[in-house]
Amino acid sequence: MSYQALYRVWRPQSFVDVVGQSHITRTLQNAIVQEKFSHAYLFSGPRGTGKTSAAKIFAKTINCRKAPVAEPCNTCDACQGIQDGSISDVMEIDAASNNGVEQIRDIRDKVKYAPSAVAYKVYIIDEVHMLSIGAFNALLKTLEEPPKHVIFILATTEPHKIPLTIISRCQRFDFKRITQQDIVERMETITEKEAISITKEALHAVALAAEGGMRDALSILDQAISYSDEQVKLEDVLAVTGSVSQQKLIEMISALFENDAQHALQLVDEFIQSGKDPGRFVYDSIYFLRDVLLYQSAPQLDVLDRAMVDEPFQQLSNTIHAKWIQKVISLLNDCQQEMKWTNSPKVFLEITVLKITEEKLQYSEGNIVETESVKRLMQKVDQLEKELKDIKQNSTTHESKQTQQPATKRKQPTTKNRFKVPYERIRHVLEHASKADLKNIQSQWATFMQLLKKQNAPAHATVQDSKPSAASDNALILAFKYDIHCSLALEHQQTIELLLSEVIGKQVSIIPIPETNWVEIRQEYVQKQRQQQHTDSDKEEKDPVVEEARKLVGDDLLEIHEE
Repeated sequence: MSYQALYRVWRPQSFVDVVGQSHITRTLQNAIVQEKFSHAYLFSGPRGTGKTSAAKIFAKTINCRKAPVAEPCNTCDACQGIQDGSISDVMEIDAASNNGVEQIRDIRDKVKYAPSAVAYKVYIIDEVHMLSIGAFNALLKTLEEPPKHVIFILATTEPHKIPLTIISRCQRFDFKRITQQDIVERMETITEKEAISITKEALHAVALAAEGGMRDALSILDQAISYSDEQVKLEDVLAVTGSVSQQKLIEMISALFENDAQHALQLVDEFIQSGKDPGRFVYDSIYFLRDVLLYQSAPQLDVLDRAMVDEPFQQLSNTIHAKWIQKVISLLNDCQQEMKWTNSPKVFLEITVLKITEEKLQYSEGNIVETESVKRLMQKVDQLEKELKDIKQNSTTHESKQTQQPATKRKQPTTKNRFKVPYERIRHVLEHASKADLKNIQSQWATFMQLLKKQNAPAHATVQDSKPSAASDNALILAFKYDIHCSLALEHQQTIELLLSEVIGKQVSIIPIPETNWVEIRQEYVQKQRQQQHTDSDKEEKDPVVEEARKLVGDDLLEIHEE
């Protein structure tokens, strides 16, 4: 006889064999014993958690010759016939390949006939969410008024794709992911009966890679058995799943925490060269850090998914800190999302490693100590505040001198960071400025500031107290309280201009100016405009007759009388 996969050999034959779903199996058993089972069921849940197996066991139990019973006997002709598929009254249909209206209409036509070999006809429709809308509509009528001898069991991994009209006519049971411990215990039973030698660490690695599916666990175990020699070891499981050992995970996380970028990048390269899956490594790292975080908070609880509590694990959990873990999990999650859309996952993994190590976060008793970049920023702020204070003092001194000596020209305070106002450029903008351009920017200024804060907090801080004061088609004048703010804004000019142009929908450059200088240049411009208007009006009002008389007799003898 040809070899059969473990998951086929060890497919559950009774409700007691269905691992991790006692909340469902107990309910079904009670309903069968009391003969109060429904005409339609919906089994939903992740793959490999026992949906179709439970459906087939249910079909055997209600048709068992010893019914009503809580478990099928698996020895009578009905149980064995249903198990090997020789009894046509129990049909298992794959909706992925039989999803048309014709197939469902064929079922609808046949349900009215009584079963030929057993008490109940049972239709198990697997992956029922794959049915077409027409097929669902055809099935709906049968579910509304089914014959007493017919039972439908619908199985799906995606219940949200099933019409609510179908769901409302079924008893719904949600199968959950099987816990690692349940998977390990089931595999221990199987390996013992199959005389397979396997280490406990290897069993845990298989259970972890299965992600809550018993079928996946047995498939991985099959692969590991084929890959190994006499005994299945942890290294064999890691090789077939592409996972990384806990020892290597601890080494990697320690390197990241110590900001050892070189060692961390070497480990990444080592993983990739040995055939490890970058996506799997990120996934394992996230769950391992999650386990460290939970272990730090509640070491007594048995809630760890990825980690095994040994001495290196305990040492690591005592070394790294909760806020660092939270930050790293967030960065790894971003990396995981970006990996889905790239053909170069290694690049994103290496960039994430550099991001984590460049953060240079250090922790003391759970509290963040200032990073180097924050320290430098604070030093710069202190220096700027000191210079601003000096400017204010110099300004006050000069103002008092100007009061005492009005004829003396006021001198501007000079510092190395003194902002030079681009008067000519501002005058040029004023000549082409319009209220429409300014109102357009003002109406979207709040949106721009919110986006800038999310994108670049330092840049947002520099323009937080600025005010859009005039605008042309391609330029914006921003008035600031102090000239030092103008200098700071220019440091982030490219970031500000790019985002502002994106928000308002056209290219625009910013021109910062201190508020006092803006008031002066605006008054100058307004006065110039008024003079120009007055000159133009004078020219328009000159009478050619009067001008000719003025030439003949002069202004002294000329008298003009209006009629």
